[in-house]
Amino acid sequence: MNVVSMLQEFWESKQQQKATFSSEGLVVYESMPSSGPPFVSYVTLPGGSCFGNFQCCLSRAEARRDAAKVALINSLFNELPSRRITKEFIMESVQEAVASTRGTLDDADDPSTSVGAYHYMLESNMGKTMLEFQELMTIFQLLHWNGSLKALRETKCSRQEVISYYSQYSLDEKMRSHMALDWIMKERESPGILSQELRAALGQLEEARKAGQELRFYKEKKEILSLALTQIYSDPDPSSPSDDQLSLTALCGYH
Repeated sequence: MNVVSMLQEFWESKQQQKATFSSEGLVVYESMPSSGPPFVSYVTLPGGSCFGNFQCCLSRAEARRDAAKVALINSLFNELPSRRITKEFIMESVQEAVASTRGTLDDADDPSTSVGAYHYMLESNMGKTMLEFQELMTIFQLLHWNGSLKALRETKCSRQEVISYYSQYSLDEKMRSHMALDWIMKERESPGILSQELRAALGQLEEARKAGQELRFYKEKKEILSLALTQIYSDPDPSSPSDDQLSLTALCGYH
């Protein structure tokens, strides 16, 4: 069974059904540099969902096949009706969120609460699959980790405004660069925090990969922190114009 070909054919078929043939429709593989086993491979699906091999692989080809198998299983599972956001799914998810936060159902109708914001996001993505919804959630996970959501709250931006704004954008090089610049500022304030965060991100990524989980959040953290470290070492004393780029305005585009 050639799982690499099966995965490619699966996503090509989906793209043909949507009549889209952009570069976003490609399945992309990435092998981690290694002088010997075990080897690690990642596969990124159209839209950005990422999976990796969870078995101990003795060759790069084996790691690639294992990553493709994990991605194919998740891709097929994602097609089930139960994986689409419906009114019933939203109701169950909100009830679980209320229970986990020890709140009340009234919180779900208040967009200023975390449960209310989650409810609003689910309602805004009615009909989408869980992998599609996870792509949006990854952006907000990164903004929370990066400290940007907290900063936006301090500027009096409502949760609905923030969700509506970022729902229009994909996680691209521009957004990664802005987040990397923000971490450069954090490193200036607390020397050593970048290396500390990178070690934690690498550990989280490995743990999630071995558990067969979706990896984009952890992998994006690693990429953003690595980019920040690279920029620091290539330009240890950035000029003042770069400081302007570090501002929240540059990151989010709000007034």
